[in-house]
Amino acid sequence: MPERPGAATGSERRARVRRGALAGAAAAGAVALMFVLGALNPPRPLGVGTDRLGPEQGETVADYLARARDSLRGEESGERWALVSFTRELVPAEIPAHSGGLRIGQVLHRVPLPRVQTPIVTVGVPAGDGVAVASAGNAAWQLEAQLAHDRSAGVLDDRALRVTTVSIARLREGCACTVGLVVRGTLPQLRALAYEVRAVEALPADAVDGHFAVSPLLPVYTDRVAPLPDDGPVPER
Repeated sequence: MPERPGAATGSERRARVRRGALAGAAAAGAVALMFVLGALNPPRPLGVGTDRLGPEQGETVADYLARARDSLRGEESGERWALVSFTRELVPAEIPAHSGGLRIGQVLHRVPLPRVQTPIVTVGVPAGDGVAVASAGNAAWQLEAQLAHDRSAGVLDDRALRVTTVSIARLREGCACTVGLVVRGTLPQLRALAYEVRAVEALPADAVDGHFAVSPLLPVYTDRVAPLPDDGPVPER
C-alpha cells in the first residue's frame, strides 16, 4: 500500500524510537548523577543556630541564675555575647549605666501591664549609647508595623489590638520598659557587670551574632519561668 503524503517511513519511525530511547536514558543518567552528587555533597543548613540566651520555659529562677553564673567561669580572653537581666524595668536613659560600658548589640523591651501579656520587642543597635537609648522608639515602630500587617491579614482580635496600641504609646513616651540587654565583652568584664545587675549569662566565644536566640529573664519572674496570666483589664493608654 502506498504511504500517505507526509507520513513517516518505517526507517524514520525506527530512528525516532532510537532517539527517544537515548533521550530517556540521558535524562535518567542526569537524575542519577544529581542524586550521587547530592549524597556526596549534602547542602549545609544556612542561618541555623543552636545557641540561646535566657531561661527555658519551666526553669526555676534559682537554676537559671546559677547557670548564668557558671557561664562566666573561665580565663579565656576573647569577647563574647551575653544577656544582661535586671531586677526591674529600666527607662531608656538608664541603659548606659547598666551596660558596664560594654558594646550593646540588642535592647529588649516589654511594656509591663498587670496580668496582661504584652509583646517582647528586640531591637538590634549599632555601637553607641545614643542609639541604645533611642531604641524604645524603634520598638514602637516595629509594633506599629506588625499591627498594620496583622490588620491587613485579618488575624488581629480586639484585645490584641488594644494591648499593642497601649504598648506603642507607652514606648514612645519613654516608659520603664527595658527588660534586658545583649552586650559584648570579655569574661572579666562580664563578671564585673554581674555584680551590678540581676544576672549576666554569656555565650561561648565562637557564637555568631545573629545566630542565637534570646529570651529575657523578666523582672516579674521570681520563682519559675512560665506563661504570665492574661486575664487583667487592658488600660486605655
